[in-house]
Amino acid sequence: MIQSTRQNVLSIGELAIETGASVRSIRHYDDHGLLTSVRAGNGYRMFPVAAVGQVRQIQRMIATGFSLADIRSFPDCMRMIEGASTCTETTSAQRKRLASIERQIADLERRRERLLKTLAEGRVPPLD
Repeated sequence: MIQSTRQNVLSIGELAIETGASVRSIRHYDDHGLLTSVRAGNGYRMFPVAAVGQVRQIQRMIATGFSLADIRSFPDCMRMIEGASTCTETTSAQRKRLASIERQIADLERRRERLLKTLAEGRVPPLD
């Protein structure tokens, strides 16, 4: 881990290096209330070391299809701890996200079949 010149806090650049997130993403998470920062005397954002795990957890939830608004609605126990177990309060949101993804997959499969049929027949087939 990067050793900041300040104890127990990281600059936004240090946090970006530690997490692999861009500085822009970290600012975005902070602006949406998903992280807590304080301003140093020079106006720069400073983050607690715990923000490393929080950014990684946010990245994991984004990778499963959740928006920042969704993530903000999750309880702290899930948002604030890297690798936290799902909470019963979020099961419904997770099931809804899964259903949405499955609908998108089904729609893409229908489009794929229609395009394959178009290519095979050399014309656009009528709508079913």
